[in-house]
Amino acid sequence: MPTSFAQLPARLDYVDAVYKALLDAITDGSLAPGVRITQEQIAEQMNVSRSPVLQALRLLKKDGLVQDAPGRGVQVTPLSVDWIAKVYEVRGVLDALAARLAAERGAHLDRQLIEAGRRASRGTDVRAMIDADLAFHTAIYEASGNELIHRSAHLHWVHLRRVMGAVLQVSTQRKNIWDEHAAIAKAIDAGDGRLAASMAERHASNARENVVLRLGRVLEAPLAAPLHAAA
Repeated sequence: MPTSFAQLPARLDYVDAVYKALLDAITDGSLAPGVRITQEQIAEQMNVSRSPVLQALRLLKKDGLVQDAPGRGVQVTPLSVDWIAKVYEVRGVLDALAARLAAERGAHLDRQLIEAGRRASRGTDVRAMIDADLAFHTAIYEASGNELIHRSAHLHWVHLRRVMGAVLQVSTQRKNIWDEHAAIAKAIDAGDGRLAASMAERHASNARENVVLRLGRVLEAPLAAPLHAAA
């Protein structure tokens, strides 16, 4: 496990900080699929006891991001094309529902979300691109007025973050993504629930096809460039 973690400042509760550090490392590919995670090494690097590391790993295991390793300990859960495709299918349904409800409620998304996303897409920071993408979709979930959509979608985004970088590394895809986001936002602003839902579902379908294609190529060619994760 070559990834290095920064020491954490003194505080009473380290679990959230350890969880986030490990989550970021898994989603950006620093901790690659299949890599064994050692509690002792993480605790030593972060200058914390093993207890918060153990609790953080339990949360990651519950999320499906780590699993029991052969023998003992845990490892980063391997990526599966079939699993990711199914996650995108569920996300498409949730996104369509959220977009329709948001439009029907007369919601208006902050234009800064699109502008910030386009700025991020012109840069090289994949994690910033993912954060902008997640911020846009989160705004729609919140605008839907149904908190269950946001809660349910979050369960899937922890997995999507691992593979979104596969698409975001391609500059042409970055532009297309935000063109589609802008079209969805326009339909919501216009109060056209049917169109907003259709565009949101098509957007998720396009993302699924692109990610599955890229992920499939990487898994078939292990010596190729690594798949950096994102959301």
